[in-house]
Amino acid sequence: MTEVVIALLMIVNGEIKEHRIQPSMSECLKGKRYAERSETGSNIRHQCIKSMAETEFNIDGSKTIKKLILE
Repeated sequence: MTEVVIALLMIVNGEIKEHRIQPSMSECLKGKRYAERSETGSNIRHQCIKSMAETEFNIDGSKTIKKLILE
């Protein structure tokens, strides 16, 4: 299913390595601050975005991003 999501991205060397759906932009920014404080790598960057994405449900019922649609 395609929908608008707020996602926390982990970008390593300019490439998106991980993305997680967040319930709100404030929760995303809180997670970003926490991740930036605990990461030690210099090539790792975190970013919050609001974007269209293809989502799917996991076997446990949680929703995950299958593919980001960046425009």
